[in-house]
Amino acid sequence: MILPTGRALRIGAALSLLGLLGVWKPQALDLLLLADAVLLVAVWFDATRTRPTAPGLAIAREAPAAFAVGRTAAVVYRWRNDSRRRLRLRVREVRPDLLGGTQPPRGLTVPPHAEAREVLPVAPIRRGRERRGAMVVDSRGPLGLGLRRVSLDLPWEAMVYPPLASARRAALVGPRRRESGATAVRRLGEGRLFESLREWVTGDDLRHIDWKATARRRKVIVRQYEAERRQQVLLVLDTGRLLTAEIGGVARLDYVVRAACELAYAAVQRDDNVGIMVFADGVQHFVPPGRGRIGLKRVMDVLAVVEPRLVEPDYPGAFRYLALRNRKRALTVLFSDVIDRFASEALVAHVAQLRPRHLPLAVTLRNPEIDAVAAARPTTPEEAFRKAAAEELLRAREEALTHMRRAGVLVLDVAPERAAEAVVAQYLELKRRGRL
Repeated sequence: MILPTGRALRIGAALSLLGLLGVWKPQALDLLLLADAVLLVAVWFDATRTRPTAPGLAIAREAPAAFAVGRTAAVVYRWRNDSRRRLRLRVREVRPDLLGGTQPPRGLTVPPHAEAREVLPVAPIRRGRERRGAMVVDSRGPLGLGLRRVSLDLPWEAMVYPPLASARRAALVGPRRRESGATAVRRLGEGRLFESLREWVTGDDLRHIDWKATARRRKVIVRQYEAERRQQVLLVLDTGRLLTAEIGGVARLDYVVRAACELAYAAVQRDDNVGIMVFADGVQHFVPPGRGRIGLKRVMDVLAVVEPRLVEPDYPGAFRYLALRNRKRALTVLFSDVIDRFASEALVAHVAQLRPRHLPLAVTLRNPEIDAVAAARPTTPEEAFRKAAAEELLRAREEALTHMRRAGVLVLDVAPERAAEAVVAQYLELKRRGRL
């Protein structure tokens, strides 16, 4: 595409003054038409003197394999000019929307038979995965009158993870506690990891009797077990309608994703296996618990792309799927929400069914706005009605959570901004007490 530059437009504006002279001298109009024709030919000729495409110009981009929300990364662009002319370019990049979308134009000069290098900061806007990328290049001619515009395909497979910095800080809590003298409790008689043999005493489980050792020693000998050092941590995210709302302008699901991210990182740092299941009206993602960086990356890949859906969650189907896919005992952390006992009856019933094979932990987010209305002192009848409605909502919600606790489910009901910190602290406490 050939376009006039700003210089050509200014010249054209100046030539338009000849049209005013046409009021008194008709010959000026003929001169104006001739001058405009000459200007158009000059713009066309100048634009054809530059060739911003191959073999004249090549571009390469060096970008990180993935980004994280809240962290700026450096991206390197290398422009190679193989022509004999100096290229004066105006560049406008079209990035994936996750990385800012269409960028403002910037100027660039590439010497002949040389390379120009740019280092630009890129700050992700939100998490997710997207493929998009192009570079719109305007190259000015030597006279500065015309330019040629081309669009170069520059595909960009952008992966943006949730914030990681706070997760790394949370993962350091464990080592610091150990350095200060706090040690994990070693729980004998629990778990499935064989520790030693000893003589039977009153109260020992008869299922732990080692009959071969008993026959050899001619006295009752039992096997002693200790809790496994590598446990399973399974993150279960309910992305149905209850997590589509926002709290303070931030989606409830974003708070859940941050908390799940930090818990996954903390679990991997303690050599536990971590997995994830995401469901709404059906199971959308399932990653079985894996070990180390590979397991963490698979979980993070899922957390980067999950989105809430305005549908009713299918709790029976999701937990049937979970029972078939994950039979080994695991700390099953369910991120969801409850409204009242009757509306959440299906959730409560199926979470309780995880016991005794699994250790269920339900994480729910409080609504600070409802808490503030319920705690406020009303001064008008309207405020009194709002306070009564808020108190009724909180009462019904607490009834549902109490019903869940009575069913043997651990419940963590926290403010959204404290969810990540609280769930990691709960996980560390369960580890210390050998509950996993």
